[in-house]
Amino acid sequence: MSTHIVPGALPEETRLRLQRRTVAALMLTQVVGGVGMGAMLAVGALIAIDLTGSDTWSGMATTMITLGAAVFALPLASLAARRGRRPGLALGWALGAAGGLVVIAATVSGLFPLFLLGMVLVGAGTATNLQARHAAADLASDRSRGRDLSVVVWATTVGSVLGPNLITPGGRVAALVGLPELLGPVLFTTTGFVLGALLTFALLRPDPLLTAARAAASADPAAPPPAKMPIRAVLRVVAASPGALLAVVGIVCAHTVMVAVMTMTPVHMSHHGAALTVIGLTISLHIAGMYAFSPVVGWLSDRLGRVPVLLAGQAVLLAATAVAGTAGHDEAMVTAGLVLLGLGWSLSLVSGTALLAGSLEVGVRPRAQGVSDLLMNLGGAAAGGLSGVVLAQTGFGGLNLFAALFTVPVFVLALRAVRTDRRAGR
Repeated sequence: MSTHIVPGALPEETRLRLQRRTVAALMLTQVVGGVGMGAMLAVGALIAIDLTGSDTWSGMATTMITLGAAVFALPLASLAARRGRRPGLALGWALGAAGGLVVIAATVSGLFPLFLLGMVLVGAGTATNLQARHAAADLASDRSRGRDLSVVVWATTVGSVLGPNLITPGGRVAALVGLPELLGPVLFTTTGFVLGALLTFALLRPDPLLTAARAAASADPAAPPPAKMPIRAVLRVVAASPGALLAVVGIVCAHTVMVAVMTMTPVHMSHHGAALTVIGLTISLHIAGMYAFSPVVGWLSDRLGRVPVLLAGQAVLLAATAVAGTAGHDEAMVTAGLVLLGLGWSLSLVSGTALLAGSLEVGVRPRAQGVSDLLMNLGGAAAGGLSGVVLAQTGFGGLNLFAALFTVPVFVLALRAVRTDRRAGR
């Protein structure tokens, strides 16, 4: 079910002007917020090892971030449904900044449980970064939805690629204020999230979701407002829509694959003697794969169709796990596998997000998007939590094989949808 959100309710010239303003504001906040995300991803596992002395616990850093993103996904989406995207996104960035402060305090005091709590709060920043793409789709037309949300995803590239490379300069900054070297990037995380909150609050006006909801209500007064639809009803609507269901499963599985492999890559490389600079470069290139090509992915999604691009993303994820899983000590092959991993994630996320938005009415979208992000991050949290154990038991190759299995449900669901369409004569 593909819907235009503003036919007959908002002049096209006005919609285009508001959409350009919205996308520009979101891109700016994604740049500064991306610095926070990338910096924390580079050192979280290393701080966990430093605090516990155990590789087994290293995966808990990314797991807590991902779990935090899951915990905050629905509350932030519900706040957006009630009050609009601006307060939801601003609050998410602010909670992420608070998490950075807690991580600093926990590391200085040597309290691992407090560190985990801080990482959960940092996950609110991740949830906010993900929900920004939904805000880009609120006022988008069907013809340009993939492109519009993809450029917002792309904007994260600048900060996210820069973040992991701040380990060395961040260490110098940390030394100047008397903190351990690994906390330098965490200082950048906190600053980036604070700027994200301030810029969102100042620039995301008028609110895109509220504008779209008012336009939809004007066109169809009988449509239920977003804040009034209970979660169970949302789940029933998603399950009843083949497009929405495939989108959610594709996004969740792609994120699970990505988190499982990415989480343990710094640990794997560190065990084989890779320098921190090399590890930071590998994560940077991985994040570049996640975000840098997203405008092309969005264009392909609009031109070729969301479902073909989603399935292409799953195929690239399989290739990524094959390359990284057979790399052994070869740092170049590990890096190549991580770049493919990021690209497969991008193909799946952008096309899946566009497919989800285009399959649902505006009144259902905010809660459905929150559910999608919740499940996405729960899958990532589970994969991140298990990744350390799987790595210890089976090695990096076994971990990649484990991750690859999560692409299977997407192909099965897509095949089932094709067969259903054939039987229906579509």
